[in-house]
Amino acid sequence: MAKSASAALLAGLIFSLSAWAQSTAQDNAPRRALPSRALPPAELLSELRKGGYVLYFRHASTDFSQNDERMKNYEDCPRQRNLTDKGRAEARSIGASIRQLGIPYGRVLASPFCRTMDTARLVFGRAEKLQEVRGGPAASADSDRYAALRRILATPVPRGTNLAVVSHGNPFISVAGPPYLAEGEAAVVRAVSGDFELVGRIRPEDWDTLKRSAGIR
Repeated sequence: MAKSASAALLAGLIFSLSAWAQSTAQDNAPRRALPSRALPPAELLSELRKGGYVLYFRHASTDFSQNDERMKNYEDCPRQRNLTDKGRAEARSIGASIRQLGIPYGRVLASPFCRTMDTARLVFGRAEKLQEVRGGPAASADSDRYAALRRILATPVPRGTNLAVVSHGNPFISVAGPPYLAEGEAAVVRAVSGDFELVGRIRPEDWDTLKRSAGIR
């Protein structure tokens, strides 16, 4: 009997150690900004209409011959990298698609740079300037640099609405991992048990696919 109990105890210990090792490996695995299971267009649209998600946008197309090195403050648009005509057209088109598709949204949080504020206003008609979602380096020496953004993405959004965040590529790759969001691309994020997961990525041209799935031309 003693041998049997010892064997059972040993087996249980081995199972626990194995489960702990698997959990630790998963926790330490590098994040990837790709959906674990990409929802088909019709299902993704259905979920967005129900609400409960964060739509994280990287700003629309910009002029890379410009940079932010000489800017004096966030309102100093002439000394920043700004949207191009293509970028402004992208943002307007995305906004029109969101309205046509009947996707609800509440707060619209935007990085204070001109290109993100402009994108948010062209897409949603309004923007709430928020330092917590501002741009910055992809790999910051400050481990808490994007802690506030992580909390925003990991906070559940009530059903019936979605939270919009208009920011940059660097903050998102820092908290979610590669690959980068393209300019104008949106990540669809859902809070899960104090963390977050991606359920979809929507490039500017993908909004037409969502409209086709809904029978909108």
